[in-house]
Amino acid sequence: MTHRFVSAALLGMAMLLAACASAPAPKFYTLSRTPAPGALPSAVAVVVGPVSIPAVVDQPQIVVSSSPNQVTIEEFNRWASPLAGNISRVVAENLADLLGTSRVSLFQQSLNVDADFRVAIEVQTFDSVPGDAATMNAVWAVRRTRDGKTESGRTAAREATADKSFDALAAAHSRALSQLSQDIAAAVRTLSRAP
Repeated sequence: MTHRFVSAALLGMAMLLAACASAPAPKFYTLSRTPAPGALPSAVAVVVGPVSIPAVVDQPQIVVSSSPNQVTIEEFNRWASPLAGNISRVVAENLADLLGTSRVSLFQQSLNVDADFRVAIEVQTFDSVPGDAATMNAVWAVRRTRDGKTESGRTAAREATADKSFDALAAAHSRALSQLSQDIAAAVRTLSRAP
């Protein structure tokens, strides 16, 4: 009886190891900043965040829209870091270029930072369709800290993908975030000039 139990356990372990060995390794993707034309240097300080994203895409796997009412979770195509943090980082890097300042920090890192402006972003849609497009809709607000004066807006971006790869999809989302960053940078400039 014990011999049969040991044999069955060993067979089960061998089957499990074979299944694990044949499973494809996951691929990891990240969003990237989009280089902008050099802005005149400035000393403006900006804090980016909080950034909120829809719950459906707030997971390590890339979520693909397969129809208007259906999504597919890509188990083997994943974000390299949490998506909201990835978005925050890219917007901060883009703003540093667009505003000509090195004084752009993330909300989580800025507890003791004296910022001239604070940026809050609510991403309402973040749709991914490989071979078609990356779509993002976001509302945002830029608040001048010295007096609370605020500029707010909405950015809707749809960027076509170069091919059906997830790398092309991440690049398309990065271009959409570039548009968001440009809109936010324009609001910062408007508030900088306002009395």
